[in-house]
Parts: sequence; C-alpha cells; structure tokens
Amino acid sequence: MTRNSERIIEIVDKCFSEADKLAPEDMLFSYRGILYPLTFSSPDTLEALKSFEARSDDVILVGYPKSGTNWLEQMVKELADAKYTEEEMKERINAEKKLETFQRLEFGDPGIYERMKQLPSRRIIVTHLRPDLLPPSIFQSKAKILVLVRNPKDSAVSYYHFCNDLPALPSSTSWDEFFADFMNGKLAWGSYFDYLVEWNKYIDNETIMTISYEELKEDPIVGMKKIASFFGFSLCEEDFLRIAKKTSFKAMKEKSNETHGKFGDVLFRKGVVGNWRDLFSKAQNEEMFRKFQESLGGTKMAAKIKYDVYCKA
Repeated sequence: MTRNSERIIEIVDKCFSEADKLAPEDMLFSYRGILYPLTFSSPDTLEALKSFEARSDDVILVGYPKSGTNWLEQMVKELADAKYTEEEMKERINAEKKLETFQRLEFGDPGIYERMKQLPSRRIIVTHLRPDLLPPSIFQSKAKILVLVRNPKDSAVSYYHFCNDLPALPSSTSWDEFFADFMNGKLAWGSYFDYLVEWNKYIDNETIMTISYEELKEDPIVGMKKIASFFGFSLCEEDFLRIAKKTSFKAMKEKSNETHGKFGDVLFRKGVVGNWRDLFSKAQNEEMFRKFQESLGGTKMAAKIKYDVYCKA
C-alpha cells in the first residue's frame, strides 16, 4: 500500500457508513458562510484548525475540489519520498498509522491537530481551503504552498460526477441543476471563483507556487521538475521517469482499490482535459465565460488557467 493508504481507506469507509444515515439536506454544514461535508469535518474541527502549528518545512498542497489534488498529492509524496530508504519509509508509515491521523487539513475530529504534531517532518498536508481560512501559522512559518488550479469547465463537470457518485455529498437531479449551484457557489467548499480570486492575491508570494492541472497533464516530467525545484527535492532523471509512470492516471486508476478502497471508483473517473464538451450547452458556455471574466479577467491566475485555450467553445 502507498503511504497513508490504510488510514485513507479506514476514514473513507467510516464516512460512507455515516453518510448512509443522513438525509441529503443534512450532509452539509455552514461555517463562515461556506458549506462543508459533515461526515468529513465539523464546525469544532474548523475552529480547532485555527491553532494548527505549521512548520517551515511543511509541504502544503491546495486546490479546489476536483482540481486534481489527489493526483498531485501522490506525485508530491513520490517526489519527497525518493530520498528515503525502504526502512525509513516503513518507520514513517508506522508513525502515521500509530497516530491515527490523516494529513488533510480540514478533515477529521478536532483532536487531529494534536496528533499531527507528532508526525515526523517533512509533513505533506493537503487542503481545499481558501487562504483567508487557513490557520495563520502556515503563513507565519513561511511553509511552502503549492496551489493547483484547473479550468472551470472541467472542474465543474468532474465535481458534478463526484457529487453524484459520492454518498457523503448531496447529488443533483440534473447537470443543469448542478451547474446553477456551481455558478452560485452552493457546493461543499464554496465558490470556485471566490476560491481563485482569494488565491490570486498571493500569486506573487515567494513561498507560493501555482501550477495547473493542464500543464501537468501535457508534460508531467517538466511539471514535476518545477515542483521538485520549488520544494528543494533532489532527484535524478531516472526518478522523474519512474514517478511519472507510477503516477499516471492509468496506473493510479488500476491501483485505486488498493490505495483508496471503494473511494477509488469515485475518485478516478476519466482524468482528461476537455470533458466539459459532453455537457455544456451554448448558454452555459456563455454564462461561464462572463462569470470567469467578471471574477478573474486580466489576473495572473487567469493567465495560468488559459481559459481561451482550454475552455474555448
């Protein structure tokens, strides 16, 4: 199993079981005006997050849901772990299992942050939170943050299928219904547009790097070299080739039941660019373009996303 896989499967199985007992209207709760899934988090957990103690060598990975964060997480773990011996890796995996922790920042019970203090460095931590909702210690510690972005149309379509396939989130009766919720930010983790507007404010911060899902798909090795340079990982050419093969969508999908249990069938669907063309109507294309321009037009974040390339109708 990959690093932390057993814990992922255990937590997801528990969430699936708890979700079966909930009515759709009870699956989400609101915290500071944003919705979150009740089976994965709680208001108490988000309150406790304020006192999270970041370290300067933490690796923080952020992305709006269905931007490819699970793929990025595995890629970064492979890059970071390349320097460890087999024995050292066993020790790290055992430490994670013993502490019963899960390195997703806003997931789990309120006591998760106390347990995370005992994890060995360097910790790889994933979150879907906006920067204004992150604990202050992350910025105070100058921990490096990698922001993953994906074009809004593919993000929306991927999120639509995800919500309909995941028992822990309310499903939609139709694509049109989901599209309206996506455009209005009435989803778990809130608005895609607000999310990127907030992260755009930090795009020139020296401790923050932004990379797109699309550029990682086009040339994973070049993307991984940028990531490794940013975090100071030292790898040889053979390492990059090996990791690119191991973290390809096909390879991860084939092993998804082993690494993520029944969540794997939900998590790994297509992993392609341009799937939005199967669902978007002409009117929705026009509405998305207007919304994107109003929210992000002319920003550096918009340039990174390349809307004219990946969202051209």
